[in-house]
Amino acid sequence: MYAIIATGGKQYKVSEGDIITIEKLGVEAGEKVTFDQVLAVSDKSLKVGDPTVAGATVDASVVREGRSKKVVVYKYKPKTGYHKKNGHRQCFTQVKIEKINA
Repeated sequence: MYAIIATGGKQYKVSEGDIITIEKLGVEAGEKVTFDQVLAVSDKSLKVGDPTVAGATVDASVVREGRSKKVVVYKYKPKTGYHKKNGHRQCFTQVKIEKINA
């Protein structure tokens, strides 16, 4: 059984027991989270929502929050002496999918 959920502007295909990395939720480690934007659920047949499946939810628990590795952004324009170096670390939340309710 799997479900497709939407969170943080992205879509994820999840099954029970999966650990996924999503955009930061601002929830402490060990707390429970419920995703109600379930776009599709597949048990033996596929149920596709319009836009979401009515009454379907996905329960998860937060494993940890953190920041990913640094991405270096370097801007450069030739012959003008312009160059700028910048770095960015994206915040994330890791969740473990506990149960798919459909």
